Order: sequence, then structure tokens, then C-alpha cells
Amino acid sequence: MPYRAPVADMLFTMTHAAGLEEGIAAGLYPDLADSAAASILDEAAKMAEGVLAPLYRIGDKEGATFANGTVTTATGWPDAYRRWTEGGWMGVTAPEAHGGMGLPHLLNAGCIEAWNGANMAFALAPLLSVGAIEALVAHGSDDLRAAYLDRIVSGEWAATMNLTEPQAGSDLAALRTRAERAGDGTYRITGQKIFIT
Repeated sequence: MPYRAPVADMLFTMTHAAGLEEGIAAGLYPDLADSAAASILDEAAKMAEGVLAPLYRIGDKEGATFANGTVTTATGWPDAYRRWTEGGWMGVTAPEAHGGMGLPHLLNAGCIEAWNGANMAFALAPLLSVGAIEALVAHGSDDLRAAYLDRIVSGEWAATMNLTEPQAGSDLAALRTRAERAGDGTYRITGQKIFIT
């Protein structure tokens, strides 16, 4: 059965439970007036249904390979990523000054739902970049923003998450890592880390 993104349900939830109409009326979401939210979700659904969903099984069957120092993704995945970046999907919530759309997280939640429903394996990588964009915007220095934001928002570079604790499994509340100040203004971090994603 082909995947169909539940755009009507998303819009209903955004409108009646999450306050989309009130936000538009209050001037919080001026870019989403005149059915723009529906149009953007429709385009996100096209990406999900027409590009990402057909790759779901291919990704499971072929996977990624590593040979001669090169990682090769499954058939069709590089083209899907190219189409993703050309569509500007990495930057739905990113600042316009860095090439993003500057739209609210409320709308991006619907986009992410469509993409994860179609192909979570694909959607997780860009989602990590979205998190890195948010972290840089909120907490990055001007130098870090200048070095990374434009390239991550454009999709030229992808961010990653290097986090998990083998003693905790998926229970991050059991995390035991400590950072102690060093005399030179840096920190010394102790604890165990392995890498994922």
C-alpha cells in the first residue's frame, strides 16, 4: 500500500488543537495566512509520498556499504537528498538570513511527521541537522554561525549527533558524565561515549 501523508488531519490538529488560526490572527505566523500552511504541507507530502516512501524498502534491502574508504548509500538515496536540499526542506524553521524559510516549528512538525511516516531512515539524518541549526541559532557564537549555518541550512553539510551511553541504553536519565573546569577556560569531560547516527 502506498504511503499517504495525512495532511488534512495535520491541518485539523494545527488549527483546532495547536492554535494555528489564533497565531495567524495575532500576527505570530504572518507567512502562513491565506492557506500557505496547507500549500507547504502539500509540498512536504509530495516529497514524502513521491520521493522518500519509494526508497524505504530499497534502503532496508540494500543498506549502506563501506568499501575502499568510501560509503555508498542505497540506490536512489543521493538523488533524494539532492531533491530534499533543492526544495529547501532542511531550512523550514531556519532563519531567512541563512537561507532558511523562517517558518514556525508548528508547521515543521507536520512536515517532519510526513517525512518520518514515509521513510524514517532517510528523515532522521536531516532531522539531526535541524536540531543543530536550532542549537547554533540559540547558542552559537557569531563565528560558529558564520562557519556552519549557511552550509547546514543549504544541505551542503549535514550535522550529526554523537551521543549514547552503553551503560544506560536508551535511558538517558541514567547518563553519568561529568564536566570539570580546567584552568585554561576549557572543560575536562569524563564518562563513556559511543557514537550513533
